Amino acid sequence: MIGRSSGFAIITAALLTVTACADDAVSVTDDPAVATTPSDIGDESTSESVPDPAVVQGRQPEGFTTIQALITEPDGEVCEVCLWLAGDTDEHGRGLMGVTDLGDPVGMAFRFDEPRLGSFYMFQTPTPLSIAWFAFGGFHIGATDMAPCLDTPAGECALYSPGVEYDLAIEVFQGGLEPLGLVPGSRVELIEGSEADGCPLDS
Repeated sequence: MIGRSSGFAIITAALLTVTACADDAVSVTDDPAVATTPSDIGDESTSESVPDPAVVQGRQPEGFTTIQALITEPDGEVCEVCLWLAGDTDEHGRGLMGVTDLGDPVGMAFRFDEPRLGSFYMFQTPTPLSIAWFAFGGFHIGATDMAPCLDTPAGECALYSPGVEYDLAIEVFQGGLEPLGLVPGSRVELIEGSEADGCPLDS
């Protein structure tokens, strides 16, 4: 699916000053890769594009842009983060497969054109992830941890879904949602026009 902005409402000046969040966010650049993909993309997206799980350390996502996001926590505090952006079908299929180092971004945003009920899975994903889903308007609707599925056929891997429609999902290394404020009651806005080849220096 071709990515677009998720149509989130603009955060007004009445909100608290935007700060950088997740100073204590989970960092696992010395750990194995995390990788996942929506399970309903099709077999062609997981056959030739899936790397061997025994990938070298330090591999970052390739062929993706980044995007800035505003996270409004339940208490109203607003912070800005930089995320990798998976905005079309090919990028959804590749996701974080084979990645061992996120680099400057704190996770990956999966942005969809229309609300959907599709599931994610962890086929050939050697390290656990956490995922949070957001409905139209950026409202948090669910989250879960996802376990690796390495030596199992793709069709037998566990499926992960919030059970309701969403148009945005954010993946982080497992344990990284809470430090970023991606918790029940939170809200996310992907900032229009902020797509870039990398994170801003002050992100």
